[in-house]
Amino acid sequence: MQIKLSFLGAAQNVTGSRYLLEANGTRILIDCGLYQERHFQERNWDPFPLPPKQIDAVLLTHAHLDHCGLLPKLVKEGFSGQIYCTAGTAEIAEIILLDSGHIQEEDAAYKARRHQKEGRKGKFPVRPLYNIADAERAIPHFHPVEYKQVVKLGEGLEATFHDAGHVLGSSMITVRASLNGESRTILFSGDVGRTNMPILDDPTIFERADYVLTESTYGDRVHEPVADVKTRLAEVVNTTIDAGGNLVIPSFALERSQDLLYHLNDLRLAKRIPEVKVYLDSPMAIKVTKVFSEHPEYFDKDMAERVNNHHSPFDFPGLEMTRTTDESKAINFRSEPCIIIAGSGMCTGGRIKHHLANNISKEANTILFVGYQANGTLGRIIIDGKDSIRILGQPRKIRARIEQIGGFSAHADCEELTKWLSGLKQAPRKVFVVHGEASAAAAFGKYLVDKTGWNVHVPEYQETVELD
Repeated sequence: MQIKLSFLGAAQNVTGSRYLLEANGTRILIDCGLYQERHFQERNWDPFPLPPKQIDAVLLTHAHLDHCGLLPKLVKEGFSGQIYCTAGTAEIAEIILLDSGHIQEEDAAYKARRHQKEGRKGKFPVRPLYNIADAERAIPHFHPVEYKQVVKLGEGLEATFHDAGHVLGSSMITVRASLNGESRTILFSGDVGRTNMPILDDPTIFERADYVLTESTYGDRVHEPVADVKTRLAEVVNTTIDAGGNLVIPSFALERSQDLLYHLNDLRLAKRIPEVKVYLDSPMAIKVTKVFSEHPEYFDKDMAERVNNHHSPFDFPGLEMTRTTDESKAINFRSEPCIIIAGSGMCTGGRIKHHLANNISKEANTILFVGYQANGTLGRIIIDGKDSIRILGQPRKIRARIEQIGGFSAHADCEELTKWLSGLKQAPRKVFVVHGEASAAAAFGKYLVDKTGWNVHVPEYQETVELD
């Protein structure tokens, strides 16, 4: 049996998740994500390593942009197969891809105007990677499946989706290849969720796999205890409101925004924070929140009980969902302190840039980061302690307080990843450490070897291996 696995993205970096599996004459792409780190973004423009029309199917772990964001480009360049994923992922991916096409059109037009005004040329082409129409053409390729449903992909090749506990509808995927009485199981972790987190069930535990691809986003660190998250959030909210400032939170539209609403509602009900106006200023996050409300089958027991008792975190006094541009702009003219949740989570685009431009230079305000900030992103540059920064083409002094709460992460940390892998009752033939910055992947690989003695490898970008 010959199985080939190629690491076409998220190999010694975090974004751009994309893996090609070739077995029994069938070619399967697992994830097809967008690169978001500035120094890797040019890869988004590269031709696919093989013509997309030669790819038979795509297995999508979840709807984050760094896992699904290149699907419109794949379809545009000739892919005609099915994109298998859960119903929740399909619905959210549609929202995210249409938004991505819109943002790329807007960003390209804005950059073209700015470059013309400044008389210069940028590093990347001043045109969108894909547009809304390209995103729309990708949507009919989605084929929803349920957890534990077996999907036939070709002769002797099948896939099964399992709950990853990361975001709504997220999956870990096992692919089983069989030939001449032999079989191999490859486990793709996607993004591994955490145990005992709000809203969703815990990640699936596996007893056996021949090969494992495990993420390592936080493979070199341990998160703050979950119990401390609300205390830290309450401190930041109260300090900012007492100072008469605004709390601006860059947040991913999927899961992080919903988690924030969950915790803010809990703090409000417990009277640990004042009755302050909360703006969810992200059309995409608003649409995703609606999908959450329509899919209670993905909720854990506690969340289901809250909804049944009319304590939904997606509908509480003081929460305002701003859909239009005019509604978003009106926030800037408020005289009372408020909380603003806006995307994108790494500050690479969207309304958050405008809120940063309006708030980052005022001492009374706080910018709170509650998600991972990849190298080279605007969010990471702010966190790294610069005195000033360029936002929307203009330099801005950083005078606001910069805070970070790591316990919000929907990614398992080093210890949680190791605990998840410890469910395997025998050593895999090999574990591939992916989806982490080079230092984090290397650190987790070494930690895993020291802890288990397993055969562990940290693959390089575009590396191809044969699985025996």
